[in-house]
Amino acid sequence: MQTLKDRACIVGVGETAYTRGSGKSVLRLVLEAARYAIADAGLQPHDIDGLVLSAHYVNQEQLAANLGIPDLRYATTVQMGGASPVAALQSAAMAVACGLATHVLIPFGWNGFSETPVKRRSSGGKTYSLRPPENAMTASVRNYYAPYGAVAPMHYYAWLATRHRQLYGTTDEQMAAVALACREHAQHNPKAYMYGRPLTLEDYLNSPILATPFRVLDCCLETDGACAVVVTSAERARDLPHDPVYIMGIAEGHPLPADDLANRADPFAIGLSYAAPKAFAMAGVSPRDIDFVEIYDCFTYVVLLQLEALGFCRRGEAGPFAAEGRLRIDGDLPCNTHGGLLSEAHVWGLNHVVEATRQLRHEAPLQVRDCELGLVTGWGDFGDGSLVILRR
Repeated sequence: MQTLKDRACIVGVGETAYTRGSGKSVLRLVLEAARYAIADAGLQPHDIDGLVLSAHYVNQEQLAANLGIPDLRYATTVQMGGASPVAALQSAAMAVACGLATHVLIPFGWNGFSETPVKRRSSGGKTYSLRPPENAMTASVRNYYAPYGAVAPMHYYAWLATRHRQLYGTTDEQMAAVALACREHAQHNPKAYMYGRPLTLEDYLNSPILATPFRVLDCCLETDGACAVVVTSAERARDLPHDPVYIMGIAEGHPLPADDLANRADPFAIGLSYAAPKAFAMAGVSPRDIDFVEIYDCFTYVVLLQLEALGFCRRGEAGPFAAEGRLRIDGDLPCNTHGGLLSEAHVWGLNHVVEATRQLRHEAPLQVRDCELGLVTGWGDFGDGSLVILRR
């Protein structure tokens, strides 16, 4: 049986500043992050011959032309919402392992605060809305959820969090533990948008409720910015300047039905429920072997849900797990050591991959001591999931 274990490596990472109001086009942000990542890998832009994109904000032709890529041999786009950047690593690993490309760039950028896709604009005295492309999720929202007032992700995921509370007694303080750990970690990361803005439990409990049980501080940031990573084969990685970070295990998964959350037989059976066993089997490790995790944290409860789906806790145990401090840098499973989407920036979780790479190079601002194995997840749409297990 073929496997991708250790056949591809992350060899370069880069990112822009994380702001609210970048004053730059998305293309410019992505090019800036891409050039940083390519330089970090010890390469030149013309060495890139593969592109894996995660969204529609830029396209392959724009990037190839502006980077001066002479021979783009492999290009594709992964469309899994916030699960796309981690799933993109799978496509890039396949491309280099099969010889379809030598060096693959995975970029993502957006003006997620200043140019939100549904924000209204005016032109010539007229107003209109910029909306993302139609997909099964948006059709379900428009036809079945919006008529009842559920129009935003916090509404949909609040259903999951509420059901978890009813069954397992998850508390405000347990969800707060996720937000507090991320904010504490961000205080060590000068690039984090919430750097210099510590958070207390009192602050959390006093923040307004938006959709029960989610408060403002349960919700991720809206920011402008971009990240990029470079993937190449294990053989080529040995000749590049940094210690390579190996892709040990990787998988994606999709809940059933993928386009509807409310009518699932098991609301807690998410994409990671199917993907995690495959990734751990490919890597040949188990959850207890992992030194740190970077979990897609669009909402605090979604972190708890993923920890259970990954096997770090049994169902219903993630709340107490977090409340015991185990996700803090001094806990036994440090989580979102850069601050995450909750406190560093929201760039669809590609910043989680950047952080995991730096952790495994042992060059992170807040370093997990002697770490050898890390895990990164992605979450998209109504629970599409992706994860990668990385090693030094």
